[in-house]
Amino acid sequence: MQAAVANQTATPAAPATRAEAQAAPVSELVREVSIPHSTFQLANGLTVIVHEDHKAPIVAVSTWYNVGSKDEPKGKTGFAHLFEHLMFNGSDNLPDDYFTYLQQVGATDYNGTTWFDRTNYFETVPKAALERALFMESDRMGYLLGAIDHKKLDNQRSVVQNEKRQGDNRPGGLVSYEVYGTLFPEGHPYHHETIGSMADLDAASLADVKKWFIDNYAPNNATLVLAGDVTAAEARPLVEKYFGPIKRGPVNTPAAADVPTLPAAKTIVMKDRVAATQIQKDWAVPGMLSPQLAALDIGASVLGGLASSRLDRILVRDEKIAVSVSAELQPFQRIGVFEVSATVKPGVDPALVERRLNEIMADYIANGPTDAEVRRAATDEVAGRIKGLEQVGGFEGKAVALAEGQVFAGDSNFYKRSLDSYAALTPATVRAAMQQWLSRPPLTIRLEPGDRPPYEETAFKPQKTAADIVTPKVKRTIPPVGAQVALDFPAIQHVRLANGVQVDYAQRSAVPQTLMAFSFDAGYAADAPARRGLQNLAISLLDEGAAGRSSQQIAEAKESLGSEISIGGSADRSTLTMSALSANLAPTLDLVADVLQRPDFNPADIERLRVTTQTAIAQAQKEPNGIASRALPPLLYGADYPYATTSLGDPAAVQRFTRDDIVGFQQRWIRPDNLRIFVVSSLPLAEVQPLLEQRFGSWRAAAGVPLGTKQFGNRQPRPAAERVVLIDRPGSPQSVILGGQVTPVDPRSDIVALTSANDVLGGNFLSRINMDLRESKGWSYGVSGRAQLTQQAVPYLVNAPVQADRTGDSLAALRSDIRAFLGGQGVTQTELERTVTNLSGQLPGEFETGADVLSAMQSNALYGRPDNYYELLADKYRAQTRTSLDAALKGALDPSGFVWVVVGDAAKVRPQLAKVGLPVETVAAP
Repeated sequence: MQAAVANQTATPAAPATRAEAQAAPVSELVREVSIPHSTFQLANGLTVIVHEDHKAPIVAVSTWYNVGSKDEPKGKTGFAHLFEHLMFNGSDNLPDDYFTYLQQVGATDYNGTTWFDRTNYFETVPKAALERALFMESDRMGYLLGAIDHKKLDNQRSVVQNEKRQGDNRPGGLVSYEVYGTLFPEGHPYHHETIGSMADLDAASLADVKKWFIDNYAPNNATLVLAGDVTAAEARPLVEKYFGPIKRGPVNTPAAADVPTLPAAKTIVMKDRVAATQIQKDWAVPGMLSPQLAALDIGASVLGGLASSRLDRILVRDEKIAVSVSAELQPFQRIGVFEVSATVKPGVDPALVERRLNEIMADYIANGPTDAEVRRAATDEVAGRIKGLEQVGGFEGKAVALAEGQVFAGDSNFYKRSLDSYAALTPATVRAAMQQWLSRPPLTIRLEPGDRPPYEETAFKPQKTAADIVTPKVKRTIPPVGAQVALDFPAIQHVRLANGVQVDYAQRSAVPQTLMAFSFDAGYAADAPARRGLQNLAISLLDEGAAGRSSQQIAEAKESLGSEISIGGSADRSTLTMSALSANLAPTLDLVADVLQRPDFNPADIERLRVTTQTAIAQAQKEPNGIASRALPPLLYGADYPYATTSLGDPAAVQRFTRDDIVGFQQRWIRPDNLRIFVVSSLPLAEVQPLLEQRFGSWRAAAGVPLGTKQFGNRQPRPAAERVVLIDRPGSPQSVILGGQVTPVDPRSDIVALTSANDVLGGNFLSRINMDLRESKGWSYGVSGRAQLTQQAVPYLVNAPVQADRTGDSLAALRSDIRAFLGGQGVTQTELERTVTNLSGQLPGEFETGADVLSAMQSNALYGRPDNYYELLADKYRAQTRTSLDAALKGALDPSGFVWVVVGDAAKVRPQLAKVGLPVETVAAP
C-alpha cells in the first residue's frame, strides 16, 4: 500500500516547455544601488557621513576607529579586542555598563566588533534618542579613561579569555591559528588572530590599555556614520556639540603589509573531534583595495561558494567522495586569504579527495570559469548586497557600507566602485587572477579525527599594585530622550487561492525585493519516535531534483536570478523561504513550484543526502553545544514525546529510510491543504496574487492520501527535584551548562508578563544571570535564559558556557540567582522601568526589514495572534508592574524542576559538581 501511494500523482505535471529564466544583467542591478549621503569633517578631524532613510523613525549610529589587531605590537596580541570590551564598561558621565544606557533608549542592533583592520561600535536608536546616542558615543570617545580601573580590566580580560575558550573548544577551533601563523611570517601584521594569545592577554596592564586608547581613539582616527530618519542639517549641530570639544590625537597609519608567498607547499596535520577528515587549502592574496578583489571573490564563488559550484558538482554530486565543500575569499584591508575546503565522505580515502581537489583546481586555474558561471556568481553577489542594504545599521547595513569605504579606502562611495567591478568582470579577468595567485605553493591543513594537544591556559594572577595613567574626569550634561514613537506595523491582507491556500500579504517598498515563506504544518514533531529525522531528510531533498531538473540545474537557475531558496524545519513547521528581486519573482516562483509540487527524490540523491545527514549528526555529537542540545529534550519530555529530539533526528532511523518513506512524508505533509503562504513584497498584492494562483492555485493533494497527524500524547511530568547529567568530553577548556524544565505556560496565552520578567532574569545582556557570571565573576562570555515557545509546550532553557575550573561554582551561582528571583528578590523598580522602556522603545526598530515582518507574520499565525499584535505590545509593556512580572515568572518556573546537562571534562568537573549537592549521573559523550 505504501508503494502504491508513493507512485500516485499529487500535482499537475510541469509544463511541457519552459522558457529559461532571463535575469537582468548585473550592470542593470548595480545601477539601482545608491546610498546618497553627505559628508563633513569637524575641526578636530572627525569624519561624519549622513544618509537619509525615512522608512522608519530610527537612526543607525556607527562609529568606526581606524585600528584593529593588525596594529598590535609584538607581545600585545588581543589588545584591540580587549579594549573594545572595556569601551562598554562605562565612561566619565555614564559610569555603568553601556548596555544599561542603550536599553534605556530602546536601542536595537547594538554591539561592538573588532577585526584585523578596524574596531566599530554601533546601535540603532529611535530618532527621539539620537541626541542621547551621540552623547554616549562621544563620552566614550573623549571621556573614558577615568572610568577604567584594575577591576574592570581584570574582569574583561577574563571575559575575553572565555570568549577565546568558547571558540577554541569547538571542533576545528584551533585551525585558524595555524592558517594565519603559517601564511604570514613572524612580524607580519596579519600573523596573529584578533582574539590574541592567553599569555599576551595575561600580560595586559592598565597602563597598556589606557595608552592604547590614547594612541588610537582620537576623533581624527574615526568615522561617524548616521543613517536613517535624520538630515545633515539636523545632524551637524548635534555632532558639533558633543564631539567638537574632543581634542585631536594621533592618527593610526596602518603598516604596509605585502602578500607573502610560501617558499614551498606545506601540509600540517591536526587532530580534533571531527566526524570526518577535513582538507583545507589556503593562499595569501591581495586585499580589498586591490583591483583584483572582484575577480578573486567571484573565482572563489564559481569554484566552491555557490550551490552550483564546480567542487559541489564534481566532488559532492557526481563523484560523491565529499559531503561538503567550500571556497571563499576573506578580504582584509591590506591582504586577503583564499580558502578551499572539503569534508571527506566517511569511508573514502582522504588522499583520493585531496588528489581530485588538486586536479579540479588545476583545470580551473588553467582554463578559468565560463561566462555563464561568472554571470551567475556576480548576479548572486550583487543581489545579496542589494538585499542587505534594506537595513540602515547592524552588522551589514548601509551605515557599514559607507563607513567601510571611508575607513579603508578614504572613499565613502567605495561600495559603488566595488559593485561596478563585479559588473565588469569577464572570464578572462577571473582566470588571470586565479593563475597569478593560486599557482603559488598552498598551505594544506588536514584535520583528522583524534585527540587534540593540551590546551594553552591562562596563568594570570591579579596584581595588587600596578602603574596607571591618571586622568581628570570631565562633567557633561546628559541630554534628555524625546517621546517614544508608536510602531506602525504594515497592514496585513488575507486572500485565498482557488484551492483554499491562505496567503498573508504585507507590502514593503524600501528595496525592490519579494520575500515569501511557504509554511507547512509539519516540522520534526511530525516524525514518529522510531522515524526521527524523516522530516529533515525529506525536505532537504526537495530542491535536490524536481520536475526533471537536477540539483545542479536548480542551483544554477536560482543563482542566475539572484534568488535564494532555503528549506528548513523547526519543531512545528517545515518551511521553504524564498527571496527574490521583485523583477525576477515570476521565474523564481516557477522554481519554487517545481520544488514543492514535483520533487524527483532520485535514489542517488537520497543516498548522498543520507550520508550528509549522518555526518552532520556525527559532528553534532562532537560539538559541545550540539551534545547538550541533543541530550536535554528527552530528559525534559520523555523519550517518545514529539519534541524529544532535534531536527537532524536519529542516525539509525535515517539509515533505514526508503524512497517510499520519503515520498510518503512529502505527500502527507508537503501539500496544499497543509500550507499557508506569507508574503512581504515591494509589489502590490494585485500583482503577486495572480503569480501565486498560476503556480499553486490548482495544486491538489495526492488522491487517497490522508493529511498527516501529529501524535502529542502526555509528556512526562516536571521533576520534583533537580539532577545533573554530566557528559564526559575530555580535554574541554570550557564546560557547557544547559538546564531546562517544561513550564505549565500555554504558548497561545498572553505571555507578555513572562517574557518581560525573563528579560530581568536571563533574557538580555543586563539580565541577572549574565551580569553575575560574566560581568561580575568573569567566568563566561555570555549566559542566557529564555522561554522557548513551541506550539504545544513552553520549555525554559538556561545556557551557560563557562570556564572548566569554575563549572561547579557556575552551576551553584545559576541556581542561587534563579532561587533568589523566585524567592524574595523579584523585579526591582529600576529593573521594571528599564525593561518597559527598552521593550517598548525597541519596537519601531525591530521591524525595519521585510525579513523581520515576514518572521512576525509567521509567529502570529503559529500562536493565534491578531495581525496588529505587535502594535498592541507597547501598551501591554507599560501596563506591567513588579507584581505582575514576579507572578508570571513564579507561575512558570519551579526552582526544583530543572534538569541540568553539563558537557565537559569529567575528571575536572565531577569533583566540582559533587560540591553543589545534586545527584550527578556521568555518561560518555556519543
